[in-house]
Amino acid sequence: MAAVTETLTLKNDVDRAIELLDKLQKSGEVPSTKLAALQKVLQSDFLNAVREVYEHVYETVDIQGSQDVRASATAKATVAAFAASEGHAHPRVVELPKTEEGLGFNVMGGKEQNSPIYISRIIPGGVADRHGGLKRGDQLLSVNGVVSHKLIISI
Repeated sequence: MAAVTETLTLKNDVDRAIELLDKLQKSGEVPSTKLAALQKVLQSDFLNAVREVYEHVYETVDIQGSQDVRASATAKATVAAFAASEGHAHPRVVELPKTEEGLGFNVMGGKEQNSPIYISRIIPGGVADRHGGLKRGDQLLSVNGVVSHKLIISI
């Protein structure tokens, strides 16, 4: 197997996908309208913006582990960043009553990943879901005045 000397980046992956779409269109094996639609998405300003955010997060966040671990954590952080940008942009206080089931959301990030703590999932039917004040991608600044990930998940 030949060694890969080309730097692996998301831009290179997108460019390669576009090349392959061109070849498929020329072969006539797949309906060209579907291929053209996919190519339009791959060349869109939106996807380019997502790629740039992903690459910025990948380069700046200190995540220990293999390239696969870093890529997975970066993808989650990128989704969280875009989700967070779709609503409240300023810090706010959200009060949730703690029940036996907890607060109704999961978190990711923290000191172990050298990143902020984000809400990774709102549990359907849980307290946070019923309250409606939080959404996936929101960053937790503190819970009951506590900032540590380990302590937050124990609350």
